Amino acid sequence: MKCPGQDMKYWKESAIFDVNCPKCGTSVEFYKDDTSRKCGNCGHRFVNPKMDFGCAAYCQYAEQCLGALPEEFTGGRDNLLKDKVAVEMKRYFKSDFRSIRQATNTAQHAEKIGKAEGGGNIAIILCAAYLYGTGPTAAREILHKVGASEQMIEEICLLIDQQQEQENPSLAAQILHDALSLRTLQEEIKENLIGTARGVQEKTEGLFTESAKTIAASLVEEGNCSLV
Repeated sequence: MKCPGQDMKYWKESAIFDVNCPKCGTSVEFYKDDTSRKCGNCGHRFVNPKMDFGCAAYCQYAEQCLGALPEEFTGGRDNLLKDKVAVEMKRYFKSDFRSIRQATNTAQHAEKIGKAEGGGNIAIILCAAYLYGTGPTAAREILHKVGASEQMIEEICLLIDQQQEQENPSLAAQILHDALSLRTLQEEIKENLIGTARGVQEKTEGLFTESAKTIAASLVEEGNCSLV
């Protein structure tokens, strides 16, 4: 069955229109179902400014319906999935507020580190952070439920599994590892479980990224500990 919005027999005259190329200003003809077009003058390819990708953000058949989705959209789609994973994580843990707080704190640290380090797919890392405590089976079930692609599911599950193997970890694995470590450090400082400077040092010396070390120092300072 073809989506009515993409079936030309339902189209009006406004379904075919011209858009000026953002690079050179040349007029480029668009059909309403074109995800993008290449300018015949300068060769620049740009997204259809009138196309509504809203349904494609959650529909698992989006690429079959619309064709290859533009890069500008797929990033937003991953971010939407990340938000849906966060909601499903809370549903999974129900009244286990400690686990919800741990997953949320891990994701917050992962986002800060990921942005500072500038590497890896942040949506993949955040999904792994949210789902780390659910276990592999539940993680896959949640990812299937929110409509994640098989490739995305495999990347997230691999990232979670890599936490058990610390030899030559990818940057994404380093970010998740450091986020988990910071969450633990934050909890232990809050609960006064680290009483000495040596204890703090042992918790922070295993961090991979410089941004995580900076965050750790800030947490320690706020908790009136010392890294000396």
